[in-house]
Amino acid sequence: MTQTKKYDFRVVEDKTTWTGQITRRQSARKIVVSKTQKGFETEAEAIAWGETELKSFLENLVKRNERKAKGREERNKAAEEKELAADVWRAARDEKAAAERNSDDDNLDYGSDAER
Repeated sequence: MTQTKKYDFRVVEDKTTWTGQITRRQSARKIVVSKTQKGFETEAEAIAWGETELKSFLENLVKRNERKAKGREERNKAAEEKELAADVWRAARDEKAAAERNSDDDNLDYGSDAER
């Protein structure tokens, strides 16, 4: 199995002009164009655009991933706190129910049944 880059750029010739494309490998067989720029006079211009735009694209992607990771951490923390509060509430509910069962057992009056 070959190892290829997830993101790359390529240059395509359209008759008299060149097109630069930022590509993403979606699967082993499928490549998707994420960004394109048409109208370069020379292949060198298109390659230069592809290199600089790929760097910019990857930097933006890293920043986006960091923002999403921070949000995910906050959501996970809030969910953990909510689950902890629910566990505390359940424990208090169970203790209260157990205390009520015990107090009901203590107040039973068996003597009144024996008098009949």
